Amino acid sequence: MSLTEQDKLDLFNKVAAVVSFLVILVTLAILHFKKKKLVALNSEEWISFTLIKKVDISHDVRLFRFALQSEKHILGLPIGQHISLKFTDTEGKLVQRSYTPVSSDNNVGYVDFVVKVYFAKVHPKFPDGGKMSQYMNNLQIGESMMMKGPKGHLEYLGNGKLKIKRKQVMNTVTVKKIGMVAGGTGITPMLQIINAVLKNPNDKTQLFLLFANQTEDDILLRKELDELHRKHDHLKVWYTVDKAPEGWSYSEGFITADMCRKHLPPADSSTLLLVCGPPPMIKYACEPAFRENGFEETQWFSF
Repeated sequence: MSLTEQDKLDLFNKVAAVVSFLVILVTLAILHFKKKKLVALNSEEWISFTLIKKVDISHDVRLFRFALQSEKHILGLPIGQHISLKFTDTEGKLVQRSYTPVSSDNNVGYVDFVVKVYFAKVHPKFPDGGKMSQYMNNLQIGESMMMKGPKGHLEYLGNGKLKIKRKQVMNTVTVKKIGMVAGGTGITPMLQIINAVLKNPNDKTQLFLLFANQTEDDILLRKELDELHRKHDHLKVWYTVDKAPEGWSYSEGFITADMCRKHLPPADSSTLLLVCGPPPMIKYACEPAFRENGFEETQWFSF
């Protein structure tokens, strides 16, 4: 029996109604999933997280793993931002520091920090050592740490696009090349961005890392950096140390304009420089070197 034109129209309308209903259901399901995403951090509230793992990476470097509220929670930290940690010392004084995790929101249920412990009575200029790093080093499994975040004025959005806040004004920039200068523990925000770029096969942003340390043994996360460099052509890694061992094939000495010229991208509209490390390194070595190589202040960002 053949269908009349009216029958065909009625059938078409019924199919269209079913398809529309299914589209609405899928959309609602996606929105429900996004709404239900469990985020651990709260930028307005200090939250206690429990230490569940501690690993000695070297004599003075530790990995600390803290459990989130549940095994379904993500940290909720935008790429390029950091977290505040705090405790009250034996004299009742508040100690607060900022750290960038080495884990990301791809790691569900926990957050990892790699921290260099600055022990007391080691460096004559800092006889008391680092209060926060020593406190964390003394934490036992099952004890907790207060954290709050996200914090920061930079967010990496992917594919060379970044949001940067300067003088209370938020701007978005897109670049093809990111040069990074890190000193000591300043490597952690750089590694966060490096991992975000390299985990995305569509992100072709070129990365250049110049990493400064006192000695070869002080190079934090070197194994991970060298492995990433070996696997990815668009990541270049170069080291410099104050005291080079025999057979050292990288640079020796403080950051200089010539070192930056050789191992970072040149100044142009498609390049952004990021720097993180001790304030004297940034003020007296990096910024003068950047200026000498033709960069304007809007072309670099200090964490």
